[in-house]
Amino acid sequence: MKGSELLRVIGAQVCLHATMAGMRLATPLLALQQGYSAAAVGVLIALFALTQVFLALPAGRFADRHGFKRPLLLSVIAASLGAGLVWAFPVFPAMCVAALLTGGATGATVIALQRHVGRSATTPTELKRVFSWLAIAPAVANFVGPFLAGLLIDHAGRAAADMLAFRVCFAAMALLPILCWLMARGAHEPPPTPPLPGAVPTRAWDLLREPMFRRLLFVNWLQSSSWDVHAFVLPVLGHERGISASVIGSILGAFAIAAAVIRIVLPAIASRASERSVIFVSTLVTVGVFLVYPLLPSALSMGVCSVVLGFALGAVQPMVMSMLHQITPHSRHGEALGLRLMTINASSVAMPMLFGSLGALIGIGGVFWVVGGVVALGARATWGLKVREEGH
Repeated sequence: MKGSELLRVIGAQVCLHATMAGMRLATPLLALQQGYSAAAVGVLIALFALTQVFLALPAGRFADRHGFKRPLLLSVIAASLGAGLVWAFPVFPAMCVAALLTGGATGATVIALQRHVGRSATTPTELKRVFSWLAIAPAVANFVGPFLAGLLIDHAGRAAADMLAFRVCFAAMALLPILCWLMARGAHEPPPTPPLPGAVPTRAWDLLREPMFRRLLFVNWLQSSSWDVHAFVLPVLGHERGISASVIGSILGAFAIAAAVIRIVLPAIASRASERSVIFVSTLVTVGVFLVYPLLPSALSMGVCSVVLGFALGAVQPMVMSMLHQITPHSRHGEALGLRLMTINASSVAMPMLFGSLGALIGIGGVFWVVGGVVALGARATWGLKVREEGH
């Protein structure tokens, strides 16, 4: 894949993902302003991830059948409709529908783009390179979307956070997906991979019969859970230590910046390190950080650990995506990506509840140690990862 085309694809994902990220900031603020409770706002925020759990597999199959552009166009339409609906009807039910539409569109776009980029790469080194660059897009979008939404809410109306300002914000969010389509529509699409002669119909769950795919999915779940536990437990741990909200936010921000920076560096080392070695080192570093984290006395030392953890966990996703495309058949990449996305999103919904219950029993510092122990036990599975030497 040429650099200019990859840049357009990354820009397209940033635009559509930023729509969801901006809506995820703006709709809760509007709901709170209209007098809805924190519980109602929690449900609203959960809806952004809910459709990604249930639509991931159908979206993957659809991408396998129809390629790149048709799923992307439908996602663009859904995201624009969702944001436009709240622009026209700024009421809570419309916000819930918008959350479902923009969340589902983002998940389907991720699958279509990852499948397209993976099929456009011709060597394992190129796979690692393109997925390293593509993984930067969500980090950029999670900054651009909320920043743009917040700026418009504060300054686009007659007064800060009035209804006109919110409407301008929602209109801007509805336009971003159109920009996504304009960037990506000219991308060259490889010809579809025809099914093998005499092949019987398959189900996505059949992929779980492949030992290496199960192992990769388990390793990816371990790393995703580590990401979730840090985001969930750090604010609680910081509060216990008397650290201010702004400093806790800065520590989390340092983690996000480190995760983005390592993905910029990864293309340069893609030809020198295998996927397995990068994931294995990341696993060991994660275990070490989790063992030390609860013992740290100051915000500065926690910030240093947060940066180290960001480097470790940020390096994993591009390597996982590269391996996934090498160990699954070309004709089923969409299904494999959908199954992965469904697993990760379902885990992100369930894990915070588990972490909260565990923290109440053994203390919030103990959660770090328990998860670190689980990740340590999973290191053996990480070292057992292998890719096929032969073609698919």
